[in-house]
Formats: sequence, C-alpha cells, structure tokens
Amino acid sequence: MILIPSIDILGGKCVRLLQGDFEESTIYDKDPVAVAREFEAAGARRIHLVDLDAARGDSGMNRGKIRKIRRAVKCTLQLGGGIRSEDDIEELLDIGIDRFVVGTAFARRPQIVEGWTGHYGSIFLAGIDARDGKVQISGWEEDSGIEDITLAKRARELGACGIIYTNIEKDGALQGPDIARTNLIAESCGLPVILSGGIASAEDVERVAGEGHKSIVGVIAGRAIYEGKLDPAAFFAKQPAALEETSW
Repeated sequence: MILIPSIDILGGKCVRLLQGDFEESTIYDKDPVAVAREFEAAGARRIHLVDLDAARGDSGMNRGKIRKIRRAVKCTLQLGGGIRSEDDIEELLDIGIDRFVVGTAFARRPQIVEGWTGHYGSIFLAGIDARDGKVQISGWEEDSGIEDITLAKRARELGACGIIYTNIEKDGALQGPDIARTNLIAESCGLPVILSGGIASAEDVERVAGEGHKSIVGVIAGRAIYEGKLDPAAFFAKQPAALEETSW
C-alpha cells in the first residue's frame, strides 16, 4: 500500500477544503508546482491532483499550472476534477496526465465512461465521493441519489482500473479514515481501491494497512502533510524501494 500526497488547486493556488465546502478553504502559501517537487523529492511515486475550478465548471483556470507540474516531476500523476468530455481527456493526455479520476461523468453517464475506457484504455479511476453512503457529484455540491456501493459494483464492468473512495464527512477533518466503509467498497467491486479522507497521521496510514481490505492499495493524504502531522519523507523511507504499481 502506498501513500499518495494530494495537491488541490483552486485559482492556481494550493488549498484544502473542509468536507468539500468551498466556503471552508485553507490557502497554503506554497505554489502547487513547488509542492509537487517537494513531494517527489520526499519519495512520492504518485501524486493526486484535484482541479477544484474544473470540478465547478471552469476547466481552463488551472490547466497551465497542471502542465507546469507535469514538467516539474516524473512521478505518476492522477488528476480529478471536471473531466467530462473527450476534449478534456485529449488536452490532459497532451499535458501528460497518467490517470484520470472520473466522478460526475461516471455517476451520470456511465456508458460514456465505458466508451472512454474502450478507446483510451485502462487509465480511468472511478471517483466515488459519498456522504452518508450517497454519491455526491459536481464538486460535491449535488446529490446523485446513487448509493456508493451500487456505483462501485459497476466500476469494473465499465472498465475502470480502480476506485478512489472518499467519505466526504472525513475529508479535511483530520479525524481518522473511514476504513469500515472503504472495506465494503473494496469487497463489492473487485478492483484496487484508494482510500481518501480523514488521514491525520502516519499511524492512520498504518491502521489502514493493518485493518483494510487486501484490495486497498493506497491512501491519499493532504491536510495532514501540509500541517506537519504526517511527514511524507519519513513514511516513504520505510517503504520498500522496489514497490511496484501495476494496472491501477
């Protein structure tokens, strides 16, 4: 299982939201490009990017910044936020994004996502973001009415290479991850699952490794790193250097 540092971008700046609330954002001083370089230097093999402006409909705001991040680091980049058309995919492939996290499109138009996987291959992670077990879409501002486990079961059929599961109530709250619900998602889908939300310390990551389903392959952490509660360099130093990622 790997630790995946997160960079959330809003208006070109590195931020963290509390439970997806745009009114509860913390802006960090460092430029996202500099943060990406620091994560890679610490030992990160994958970085999770979230384009918050694109998630709300403004796909052009941060693409230049994302391109600079791609040029700055060699590690795997997975990106979520506003990926809703082939034009988005083509532009981001040109930038050099490795994995695409699709949430709203996956919930609303699953057949289109199935077409994307058929055309572009296994580069799509299903982003399942839930509140009280119900999937939230459009930057977490709209309830899809779909149960998270129901959507997880469909992900493999549609060609997703894995799932990123977020309990929104845990996101940014530093109150510990929802291992139990993530285990249910992992049991239901037959795919690699990345847990997101609630990581507050290295102990939380170790607890996921110990208590999590065997299909939970990674955890995403953001605020805990930015606020000094989790030292990524120390964590990565304990991981086997030869740890390999495969299809996900």
